[in-house]
Parts: sequence; C-alpha cells; structure tokens
Amino acid sequence: MWDEAASGFAAMGSVARLKVLRTLVRAGRPGLTVGEIQQRTDMAASTLAHHLKALTAGGVIEQTRQGRQTINRARYDHLEALAQFIIAECCADQCGHDIQETDNG
Repeated sequence: MWDEAASGFAAMGSVARLKVLRTLVRAGRPGLTVGEIQQRTDMAASTLAHHLKALTAGGVIEQTRQGRQTINRARYDHLEALAQFIIAECCADQCGHDIQETDNG
C-alpha cells in the first residue's frame, strides 16, 4: 500500500490537479467530460490533459469512453483508502503503539 499511497498523493501534489480532482468529486459519480471540466476550471485543454493523465496514473480518477467523449470520474474507493492510510495511525504514539512499515516505503 505504501507505493500506491505515494503515487496517489503525488498525483494530487499540485494546486491545479487538486482543483481538477475536487471538481470531479463535487460532480459525483456520473463524472464529467473533459469539456465540462475545462469549463468549470478554466484550464487550457493541453494543461488539463496533462493533469488528467497524472491523476489517472495516480489512481485517483478513472476515464471511460462513451461514444466520442471521455468521462472522468473520481475514484472514491481509492480516495477513501488514501484517507484511511494517512489517518490509520492517528495518535498511535500517544497510545504507546509503534508504527510498523510493511513495505520498504
């Protein structure tokens, strides 16, 4: 999970990508076309394409084709897993628990 978490968090590691991701989260499960995201974020098409590629590679969004359009959706399952990953050890040091890494992360 360490590699997946690092990849997911890295994908969200810019203001522009966070803006795109938040736009998709707000849109809900139906998702948005590239044109709809572009309208809502006011990003140039080439810039948006770059950010969508990074978010897809990081596993935080998915893209599916519907006819001639590409629908972009937030991957809520993965976003929830990332949130759980980061808060799973909340206050563990205060309780005397050791953080154990299961990967070479």
